[in-house]
Amino acid sequence: MVPIIIGMVILGGYFQLRSSAFLSAGNLTNLFIQSTPFILLGMAEIWLLLLGDIDLSVGWVTAVGAAIGVILMDTQFHWKWYLALPVAVIATTAIGALQGLITIVLKAPSFIVTLAGSLFWEGVALYLIDDNNAGGTIPTQGGAIHDIVNSNLTPLVTWIFTLVVAGGMAVIVFNKDRARRASGLDSAPFFETVIKMVLLLGMSIVLVLLFNTNRGYNTAFIHLKIVGMPYAVPIVIAVLALYSFILFKTKAGRYLYAIGGNVEAARRAGVAVNRYRLLAFAMTGFTAGIAGLVYASTLGGISDGIQGGQLVLYGVAAAVIGGTSLYGGRGKMIHALIGGLVIGVIFNGLALIQTSASVEFMATGLVLLAAIAIDAVARRGASAVGR
Repeated sequence: MVPIIIGMVILGGYFQLRSSAFLSAGNLTNLFIQSTPFILLGMAEIWLLLLGDIDLSVGWVTAVGAAIGVILMDTQFHWKWYLALPVAVIATTAIGALQGLITIVLKAPSFIVTLAGSLFWEGVALYLIDDNNAGGTIPTQGGAIHDIVNSNLTPLVTWIFTLVVAGGMAVIVFNKDRARRASGLDSAPFFETVIKMVLLLGMSIVLVLLFNTNRGYNTAFIHLKIVGMPYAVPIVIAVLALYSFILFKTKAGRYLYAIGGNVEAARRAGVAVNRYRLLAFAMTGFTAGIAGLVYASTLGGISDGIQGGQLVLYGVAAAVIGGTSLYGGRGKMIHALIGGLVIGVIFNGLALIQTSASVEFMATGLVLLAAIAIDAVARRGASAVGR
């Protein structure tokens, strides 16, 4: 991830030179919000990329989840959020599991099955939206979906949440390095561990100060104070923490890495390969549902103009840019976080300096190509070391 992080810092410096508004509290908070759908879509894809599979329908599954959530809450149904949102996520989880089952039963490439699914779920999403609103747009009209990106934690809760998360990460880093040193394994020196912990604390304090800076308006006619961390940020952090725990601390996570590394070896070792592939497909659908609700919040609703085909490309790009391999066996959920932020920086910065949409797409494509090149070089280097 180091080259990607350095590249993101360079991009940020360039955009700040071109527009002094880039590093403002309001814009950086907006950047985090813009990046959340890309991050979640990247996490959705990582479940399958670890296996060497891919889901080309995830963008439209996201649209289906968003449509179900918005329709149940904000049209004639008027469901409570604690009923509507779980139904939306359960529906997308079932879609993911169904596509996984078809892939496994037919022994077909996931690329083909989910390509067909992309067309099918696009039709379903458009049917749901157009059938419930003749204008092709269903607004959120307030409520839980609207609040995901438009409401914030209080400044005090922002401090508490951020410091608790940073403290937990610091403890994990310390215990991991200490356990490796105690076992005589290769590990970072103690002072490097301390530096990591100090950097974590410092970054957390910077983020809190950023989120707690007033991002509202103060004019002769409008006095609006906006402070605190948007709800979307702790949602992403919670998903990241849960998924990282599953991958690194559970049998299911270890088996997914084993299958992605060598499926035949995993099968001969007694791993129920199809069961865990089905789990990965279901988790992809589950994450797509969460991403859909966040995306609907950023849009203020859902419309039949949603670009599901682009969303899946951003999901794959976020995962690969962050460092996940397209060939299976290597990847972490934090890769989606890094990659999603890179895409967010590109879109946000280019919009600030008023470039065209065509330049945004070309820039994102070049960054993705660079990430793929790094992945290919890393694989060749690993193969050379292995020989």
